[in-house]
Amino acid sequence: MDRRNLLCVALTATLGAATALAQNGEAIYKAHCASCHNAATGRVPPFSALRQMDAATIMRAITTGTMKTQAAGLTTQQKYALVGYLAAPAQKPAAAPPSNAFCRMAAQPRQNAPHWGMWGENIQNTRFQSAKEAGLTAAAVPKLKLKWAFELGDGVTVHSQPAIAEGRVFVADLTKSVYALDAKSGCIRWRFQADAQVRSPIVAGKHAIYFGDMKANAYAVDLAGGKLLWKTHVGKHFAALLTGAPQLHKGVLYVPVSSFEEALPPSPKYECCTFRGSVVALDAATGKQIWRTYTIAKKPQPTRKNKAGTQMYGPSGAAVWSAPTFDKKRDVLYVATGDNYSEPVTKTSDAVLALDAKTGKILWSKQITIGDIFNNACGAPGSPNCPEQHGGDFDFGQPPILVTLPNGHRELVIGQKSGMVHALDPDHQGAILWQTRIGPGGALGGIQWGSAADRKNMYVAYSGLQIKVIPDKSAPHGYRLGLDPKKGGGLFALRLADGEKAWSAKPPDCGDRKHCSPAQSAAVSAIPGAVFSGSEDGHLRAYAAATGKVIWDVNTAHPYQTINGQKARGGSIDCAGPVIAGGILYVTSGYGQWGGMPGNVLLAFSVKGK
Repeated sequence: MDRRNLLCVALTATLGAATALAQNGEAIYKAHCASCHNAATGRVPPFSALRQMDAATIMRAITTGTMKTQAAGLTTQQKYALVGYLAAPAQKPAAAPPSNAFCRMAAQPRQNAPHWGMWGENIQNTRFQSAKEAGLTAAAVPKLKLKWAFELGDGVTVHSQPAIAEGRVFVADLTKSVYALDAKSGCIRWRFQADAQVRSPIVAGKHAIYFGDMKANAYAVDLAGGKLLWKTHVGKHFAALLTGAPQLHKGVLYVPVSSFEEALPPSPKYECCTFRGSVVALDAATGKQIWRTYTIAKKPQPTRKNKAGTQMYGPSGAAVWSAPTFDKKRDVLYVATGDNYSEPVTKTSDAVLALDAKTGKILWSKQITIGDIFNNACGAPGSPNCPEQHGGDFDFGQPPILVTLPNGHRELVIGQKSGMVHALDPDHQGAILWQTRIGPGGALGGIQWGSAADRKNMYVAYSGLQIKVIPDKSAPHGYRLGLDPKKGGGLFALRLADGEKAWSAKPPDCGDRKHCSPAQSAAVSAIPGAVFSGSEDGHLRAYAAATGKVIWDVNTAHPYQTINGQKARGGSIDCAGPVIAGGILYVTSGYGQWGGMPGNVLLAFSVKGK
């Protein structure tokens, strides 16, 4: 899976020899990082992307975050030297929010207010908002104007999609905070502090919100006041984390579990790999586990030793990166899985699985891509941890969408990083109904985080993000890596009945803009008559659902003065898609990884504007 949530500071050489380099960050980088990042491919962030990140983000990654294991051999002085070399210029400490950032009058949540409370808006994950809940018509979309902006803290990459419920917006910032904001004004109702950065989208129930963090903790927090109701650690592996949104249905919270282990194998001393993806069912009221199902039934066992003499393990991988989809008719949960990290290959990787919602038993599995074994060592030349027969990294980053056609037939439709869209039959063991290719695919997509569907069409955005070599005498080795401004992007409407293209919209033109890519990786959202898709170029566009014509286009990549008194900046739009409720469209902007434009802001648009 394209690990866009990972800061892959891959320290691939022997760490013990770095003592003499303690005060020389550039030398430490060249000795231990450059082999991966100066020749970054696929999912390894290039040197240019690391230089856009702030010091706090990099230090968290190598001390308590996803790269803690790989940086364990560095002394404190060496870590500071490395961070000092890589980090963007220090910013002045942020001022405390002014008093007017907080709501002046206490207010109880508004029952039955318009909502978008789940990743896919509903348990079928259609990402389609009804006219009543949207409060926004396609005819009014061209009139949308900025209403308010909210700064999301010290960082450069926004991951978590907000939820809208009971007149409030629930959003995670780039540190460890989760906020409840007034949906109309953006003022702060309450703030909750998690144990780690909240990566997963937020899900809103009747009385609580639910989310997961980078340490694989699942949380329930009181919707009205922000009090912790329960916290459950659902990761049994040191590398486990929660990226996909949990699914909530009838008092049960279904939590998908993924990991950052795929980023560790560039080190030849790493014993790859032992993580297995899973889904955990929790009692939504107490957080107690009801069942856990691994996507790979067999526990990892020793397999072979690599050329460095390190013991290898398998099978591994098949992480669940996206929200489960619930089928009320059959009481079944559908989940999409990632690739294998190491040999042997399994039949449940790159697949859609059907799980019994009461017991977690796997009822059927439909594997789409066979033999897709991949880890980040495959992006590091000469690394012994890349499987000899590795795949194309064509796993699933989005959930299946459950749709019912006008004739009563049902389909599970899903896009893949391979550039293919698939329709499966949920009532016949996942039999393939149709398949349509919209692009060649790739490690960075392909089709990424989420598609949308109405009764007629499925709306699919194409990423196709490409990184190219740019001559630069001032950079290490005389070159740097940047985004290709001419490759990627596009939005497609596919007929649900047969997968044929109803229309396709050409990708935007970057022109002479720097740090630009036309890739459209972010999740798609739709209302009657309009489809919304964000782009790496920082634009959010609305397309006419009938023709694909652009009817609204806003550039989010610029500075903002925010409701909480901090200066913020928009950037690339990736991962999370816009959410629409009560006449307001909310979208996060900023994605500083993979050479994209950094940012840290939540934006609210309405027809009336401010």
